[in-house]
Amino acid sequence: MKQRVPYKKLAFSSVLVLITACSKPAPEEQAKAPAAIGVIVARATPTAVTTDLPGRLEPYREAEVRARVAGIVTERLYEEGQDVARGTALFQIDPAPLQAAYDSEAANLARAQANLSAAADKVRRYADLVGDRAISERDHAESVADERQARAQVALARANLQSARLRLGYARVTSPIDGRARRALVTEGALVGEGQATPLTVVQQIDPIYVNFAQPAAEVMQLQKQIRAGALQGVAPDQVRVWLVLPDGSEHAQSGTLSFADLAVDPGTDNVTMRALFDNPGRDLLPGMYVRVRLEQAINRDAYLVPRDALLRTAEGAHLLAADQAGELRRVPVAAHRLQGPNWIITQGLTGGERIVVENAAQLAVGQKIKPIEKPAPGAQTAAKGQKG
Repeated sequence: MKQRVPYKKLAFSSVLVLITACSKPAPEEQAKAPAAIGVIVARATPTAVTTDLPGRLEPYREAEVRARVAGIVTERLYEEGQDVARGTALFQIDPAPLQAAYDSEAANLARAQANLSAAADKVRRYADLVGDRAISERDHAESVADERQARAQVALARANLQSARLRLGYARVTSPIDGRARRALVTEGALVGEGQATPLTVVQQIDPIYVNFAQPAAEVMQLQKQIRAGALQGVAPDQVRVWLVLPDGSEHAQSGTLSFADLAVDPGTDNVTMRALFDNPGRDLLPGMYVRVRLEQAINRDAYLVPRDALLRTAEGAHLLAADQAGELRRVPVAAHRLQGPNWIITQGLTGGERIVVENAAQLAVGQKIKPIEKPAPGAQTAAKGQKG
């Protein structure tokens, strides 16, 4: 026997099924719902045009300390690697032979002065006698000549004594500049200065410090053409900023200044030689170190900054995805100059106002519709801290 379902219970179940069915969207409607995607509005940002070049550090000043007199080194007076001031004693050469030579020259001067005194007295006596015709004019003339010769001998002896004094002073070898004294090239007991000026050590001033580098002449010419054409804004030589990337990939904390740019091209390398100057108070920049030089050479006022992940590359080249007014994505071919921090510098392809996709760009396709959510655009970054892309 069939069991009857109460009418009220059947009606309630029908209403519940109807409400549940209405609350779920159809699969077609779910597929058409646009995803919320972050975008930025492209705006031109004045951006530094930088070039990365290999360079090598060089001391600001370098002095090779040499023995200026012959003798035996008796003592090293400094610690290797020590910072020294100009005039600081570095080595002592045995002064005994030099002191003896000085004393000998002092005696020669005393003898010459005594001879001069005697010759002068003779001239005075002969002057009186020649007036009385007690001696001949010839004897008087010879006495005058002897006095002049004695005076010359005094001058010579005085010069020899000064030379001996200098040589005695050279026995104490001092630093000619402020800087850091490197390792000693001789030890105590070494005979130095015999026939040549023997090198003893090297003193280098490394604060500030130079970096030498070169740029291909073709790059320099291309940059000059762009500046003359108005595509780029030039930077005055005294305002050019230079940055250093150290061997471990870190950047030197302080920027430097361009101190020299050659007016000629090296025919052997076809490069233009340049030099920059950096403060080095921490002495972390060392002579001979290989570095990357980041040279800020111009300003591009029509550049655009977009986040790193927004740029896409395919076989057709670099491009961005931009959303139109309806939220539909289109492909925008661009020229990416280099990375500057977390952003690409875009130099061609954008005109301003485009809504550039900056989120999940690699997962989206041209023609797809999105719901654009505007994000803050990258700010101006004119500091030359980019890297080649």
